Amino acid sequence: MQLIYQTDSYCRSFDAEVTAVDAAQNAVQLSATAFYPGGGGQPCDTGFLVVNGEMLPVTKVQKGNWHVLNGALPAVGTAVHGEIDWEKRYQLMRIHTALHVLCGVVFRTYGALVTGGDMQPLQGRMDFEFERMQRELVDDIEARINAEVAAGREVRVQVLPREEAFQIPDLIRTKINLLPEGITEVRTVEIVGLDLQACGGTHLANTSEIGRLRISDYKSKGGINKRIYLEVVDAP
Repeated sequence: MQLIYQTDSYCRSFDAEVTAVDAAQNAVQLSATAFYPGGGGQPCDTGFLVVNGEMLPVTKVQKGNWHVLNGALPAVGTAVHGEIDWEKRYQLMRIHTALHVLCGVVFRTYGALVTGGDMQPLQGRMDFEFERMQRELVDDIEARINAEVAAGREVRVQVLPREEAFQIPDLIRTKINLLPEGITEVRTVEIVGLDLQACGGTHLANTSEIGRLRISDYKSKGGINKRIYLEVVDAP
């Protein structure tokens, strides 16, 4: 199966063939897909498949790249044309890349690790190991992340052998390493000059596409766990 989203986040449509069906969940597997199945706090893509001229909504994409459909299942071997919901995907790319900028700034400036995160289109939150968080600190972080957006930093994606990837210092920015032992290749996302970490999600090609960022809220989640809420407030 060709996972197009791993190497081309900007692919909006594709052609493929049905390789397996699951009647219980009304889902199909495809020979190739641009639909991101979700993970790392990023929701899955939605969109539709065109099958023999009929548009079948893709309501959910699950691990193993099962595409859950609203409509009759096409048979194995059927040719399909896939279209993702680009507006939703691009908004998720903007906030996901913004969260990497936030992570890079906080790690570089304060050395704080990530303890959790989640996102929806144009808004998300990230938890860090901070003993205290005050308005002055939040204002400083907001200014720094917007400066990185304005710098127009290139974003590079690579898939590396596991052993090579783990030679990179600080590749895992989460408090707990969430990469399963059985994974032989690691996908890395680099914001050149700022951040480099393992990630499977979809991202922009340059930070200048993000737009202006605002820290909308912050709070303590107990102990040294502090949460920052981030949103994209205007177009690039």
